Formats: sequence, structure tokens, C-alpha cells
Amino acid sequence: MKKRYVFILVLILILGFVVYNDINMEDLRSLFNRSNESGDLVETPKPGEGDDIITEPEPEPEPEPEPIEIDILAVGDIMFHSTQIRAGSIGNGQYDFNSVFKYVKDYIQDADLALGNYETVTVQDREYTGYPLFNAPPETIEALKNAGFDILSTANNHSLDQGKTGIISTIEAIRDYGLKHVGTNLDKGIEPLIVDVEGIKIGVLSYTYGLNGLDSRLTPEELSYMVNLIDEDKMQDDINQLKNNDVDLIISYIHWGNEYQHQPSDYQLTLGRKMVEWGVNLVLGSHPHVVQKSEIVEYGGRDNLIVYSMGNFISNQREVTMGNSYSEDGVMVKIGIEKDLTSNETVINEVEYIPTWVYRYKDGDKYAYEILPTGDVLDGSISRSLDSSIISRIQKSHNDTISVFKGN
Repeated sequence: MKKRYVFILVLILILGFVVYNDINMEDLRSLFNRSNESGDLVETPKPGEGDDIITEPEPEPEPEPEPIEIDILAVGDIMFHSTQIRAGSIGNGQYDFNSVFKYVKDYIQDADLALGNYETVTVQDREYTGYPLFNAPPETIEALKNAGFDILSTANNHSLDQGKTGIISTIEAIRDYGLKHVGTNLDKGIEPLIVDVEGIKIGVLSYTYGLNGLDSRLTPEELSYMVNLIDEDKMQDDINQLKNNDVDLIISYIHWGNEYQHQPSDYQLTLGRKMVEWGVNLVLGSHPHVVQKSEIVEYGGRDNLIVYSMGNFISNQREVTMGNSYSEDGVMVKIGIEKDLTSNETVINEVEYIPTWVYRYKDGDKYAYEILPTGDVLDGSISRSLDSSIISRIQKSHNDTISVFKGN
């Protein structure tokens, strides 16, 4: 009997094992349904079924960085003739030229980078003189600093008016007043100037067509590096150095062309295009002492600007002294630059031409000089008492300059 009971027990265990393996737990759950309040059968939910699904929010995309925008302001020839030097004298060997820039100071200071052609030299232990061999007091540089200038171009046909001493002394004075310079050098192997303006890396160059026949005041070796003469091979080397330093923009002053001619020469037109093709984005012309046209040149997928001449910013050249009223005219060129931080592209996005006129008037026993933005005088923005004949002259200057740059 015991053996029989044992056999039955084993058989039950075997059947239970088979049933358990043939019917999985999911099937078992489906066999047991419960009623809801209405009496309907509701399938028992699977574990986790019906729970709220919690998902992580998608991360906010990184905002694209805002582009960098700066304004560059450039002017033409800054000259100091003998009458201007006397005008700046305040006695006891002291000078003050700040009033010359009173009405243009805001434009210069508002720019993120301001440049001009300093067409003189300064040596303190020599007589201060004007044309033909310029030597201006260092206070002229102080006034330019106070007006808001950042960089002075020193390569022009008057760079050697006081010989090697003039080059050295001028560079030292510019540095002493906290400005930078381009175009003349104290040492060999000086690399082109690079400045960072609000995160935009800018290379600045300067060259002159000649030195008024005074080249012999330097030895051939000194001449090879102390003044940047127009030499196409050297210019390309300098531009390539800047490119190798990954600059965003290249500016070059260039002292060229024919004096008092309103139209650029064929040489200017050819060389200007070459400079753009080599990599210069802003070609800023000086020397003709009158304004000449500008043009946008598309090259390499970007717009580049050539201003063939910006005229006289300050000088004593006038209709009564030169027989040429256009020598009283100049222009401040304001260039808007934008750098896209996503694409790393830097472009010209705006160019504005602000005409200026040099006002000369008697102040006691000497002359006084002021640079006037003609548009501000004509629209009443400048409160300055001027007689009708002066207003007429300003109107003519304004119209003449606007006509040169009309459509640009």
C-alpha cells in the first residue's frame, strides 16, 4: 500500500511540473480577472502598465553667439604748416592744438578704431617748420590722442624731412602718447601691426610712393626697413604674414597718386585692385590732398573697399594759397565691420562718408583752425556763429565731396 501511495504522489508532482511549464505566469494572470464597480470584467494590468511615463525634457539648443560689430573711422592727410604751428602756440614754447578737433572729436572717439595719415615728423630740439621740410611740435600728436585716434600712418613723402632723427623721434613721440604707428620702423624684421578690436583681429599696413628725393638721408640698408616704400614683393610678403596670423581683416594706408587731381590715376586703379587680390580688405589712400572716389571690389567671396584719396583732414592748403578750393575738403570714412562667430566670417556691412571742411579764421594776430563736419553745420547740429559767406563755402564743400562719393 505504501508503495502505491508513493507512486501516486510522484505522479501528482510530475503532472504539476508539466502544467507549470506549459502555462506561463502571463497566462495565469489572464485567467484571473476581477470585476470593476459595474461588474464588468477587467483584465489585471501587467506590472508598470498604466503608470505615467516620465521622459527627460529635450535640452534647450545652445543659442548662436551674437556677431561682433565694430566701427572703423579713417581720415586723410594730417598736416601742420607754419601758420598752423603759430596758431597752436600758447607761449613759453608750449603748444595746444586740441581746439582744431573740437567739432569732429565725437566722431573719432565713437569709433572702435580710428586712423589717420600723420604727414609730418616731430623733433623737439629743432625749429618747428612747415612746407617744404615739416617739423611739428609733439603736442600735435597729443591733440590727436585726445581727439580719439588710435593708429597713425607715418609712411609718406615727408617721412624723411628731418632725416633718420625725424623717423626715430616721431615714432618715440607717438609711443609716448600711447598711440600706435605703421609705415616707419626702428629695427629690422618688424612684423606687421596686429590689433585686437573687440575680438576682431585686424592687421594694419602702410606704404608710400616716395620720399621727395631725400632717400640718401638713410643708408641703403636703413632705407630697406625704416620706411615702407611701395614694393609689390614686400607688400605681398607683409600681407601673407598677416594671413598666416589668421587676421580677420587687413587695412592698408597707401600714399600715392597725383596731387590735386580729383580722379585716381591708372596706377592707383591697378595697384588698388592688386592689393585687394593679395588680401587687403580696406585700401585707404592719401597724398592727392583732394578727395577721390571710392569703390567696393568683390573678391574672394567678400566685399572690399578702396578709397583712392580721403583729402586733407587738416592743413593750411586753401583756395587763397593754392588756387584750389578742393584742398580745403576732406572726408571721414566710417566703415561698419561685422564678424559672424559661427561661420568665423568678417565682412563690411556699411560704409558712410562724412564730409569735412577746414575753417580758417583770424584770431587776433594769428589764424585759428577748426575741422567742421559740413553736414552738421548745415543741419544746425553744430551751434557755431558763421556768416553767410562761410556757410556758402561750407555748402559748396559739402556738395563737392558728396558728389565724389554719390552712389557709393
